[in-house]
Amino acid sequence: MGEIVAARGIGPATVADVEPSPEPVTALELAAARIPRRYRDALADHAQVASWVEEIAAAGRPGPGGAPGIAHGPSLLIAGPTGTGKTYQAYGAIRSLLGAGVRLRWEAITTAELHATLRPRQGHDGERRFQELARSPLLLLDDLGAAKASEWTEELAYRLIDHRYVHELPTLITTNVPIADLRTAVGDRVASRLAEMTHRVILGGPDRRRRPAAC
Repeated sequence: MGEIVAARGIGPATVADVEPSPEPVTALELAAARIPRRYRDALADHAQVASWVEEIAAAGRPGPGGAPGIAHGPSLLIAGPTGTGKTYQAYGAIRSLLGAGVRLRWEAITTAELHATLRPRQGHDGERRFQELARSPLLLLDDLGAAKASEWTEELAYRLIDHRYVHELPTLITTNVPIADLRTAVGDRVASRLAEMTHRVILGGPDRRRRPAAC
């Protein structure tokens, strides 16, 4: 009788033949590469910030697989002195939305970076980047009003905020400027839109970055 040879690929698999399936990478893990290291474990542990997260998540449109995606909704203005945790809460809000399974395309930029990126200069057209920020389903604009005001900075802020105001796109905004002084810092048009489009959270307390000197 001739020898029976097993067909290749049909015989029983051994442990060595089977590679374990990689664990799926979550949206929160993917976002870690884009979140500054200092804020990668940030939590939205302020009650008003957590409430805003819940409101935005609840307003999301169902997408593939049934997961909600950012739709439209109110923005959030987090104000307070330097070092009171504004940026921490803002990144915590983004992480909370991702952790809740919300499909989320987001952008984050400081006002200083915004000006540096979009400042007119020869051979550079910042309009494409501006449109990415203006149209992003969620935008974190950090440190609004920190730069010295000029006609150009005021117009840039107006264009960005007005687009998001008109289209009701959720925006996280942090500022060191007292609410009463916003109109002077960012101009009447921007301040007026912020007053209508945002919930407001005021943080207080000492500067957390300053540690008491050792005795």
